[in-house]
Amino acid sequence: MAKIRQSRLLAKKWLTLKLEQSMLFILTVGFLMLLSLGIFSLPASKDDSPPIDLTIHRRMDFERGNGLGKRGEQWIELLSWEPRAFLYHNFLSKEECEYLISLAKPHMARSSVIDNNTGGGKESRVRTSSGMFLKRGQDKIVRDIEKRIAEFTFIPIEHGEELQVLHYEVGQKYEPHFDYFIDEFNTKNGGQRMATMLMYLSDVEEGGETVFPNAKGNISAVPWWNELSECGKGGLAVKPKMGDAILFWSMRPDATLDPSSLHGACPVISGNKWAAPKWMRVREYRT
Repeated sequence: MAKIRQSRLLAKKWLTLKLEQSMLFILTVGFLMLLSLGIFSLPASKDDSPPIDLTIHRRMDFERGNGLGKRGEQWIELLSWEPRAFLYHNFLSKEECEYLISLAKPHMARSSVIDNNTGGGKESRVRTSSGMFLKRGQDKIVRDIEKRIAEFTFIPIEHGEELQVLHYEVGQKYEPHFDYFIDEFNTKNGGQRMATMLMYLSDVEEGGETVFPNAKGNISAVPWWNELSECGKGGLAVKPKMGDAILFWSMRPDATLDPSSLHGACPVISGNKWAAPKWMRVREYRT
């Protein structure tokens, strides 16, 4: 009786196994048929595709959204996790870039750095560009850009400082520095600077890269490595391209200051560089 009962159990297990194999075969055949008919597709990964692609997610908003001129295809590229840095392709249109330059040109003055003791600006050899500030919400086009920055960063418009427009001529630069403050005076209004949106308003023939000397990772892995100047090869670097923008964070997710966010503007070797940084604070910033 024991042998008969054991034989029945073995037969039952074999039948169950055959049924499972049959079901797996049917599912596999069905899946292959769906693939061949194009009803279902597997996600494809291309070597030249950006690590983070939000084009489909955001295209509808931006194509029908506010803004001057028409922007090209937009996508977001992860540059680094230390610091957290992302490159947004075609954040601005050509017309928006030219408009910001036209607003700033008549009012350009020698750029300054912030005095830690007074909070005011002072000239310094570490920063040799010229620049000026646009009022927050100055006109509809500026408001549209500020709204776009807020939607991308999830930081309210009220937390942003005034938009600055910068111009670098041949030989002009900004030595590596932090955007965050190490004093209490400059954090009274709005708290610490937590993130920076740096928008490029022009191409640069040679030089003028934004470089992060303390960035972690394989800095030579960027596809534009061979196009960088010697300064640009001193860290993780991005070549200026009209309409592109870098978002990088000066604070870590745990709200501590991030020393890997050290960054600078390499000297322009050939051409002109126009850029527009937007600094964002932890709290509302009163202009």
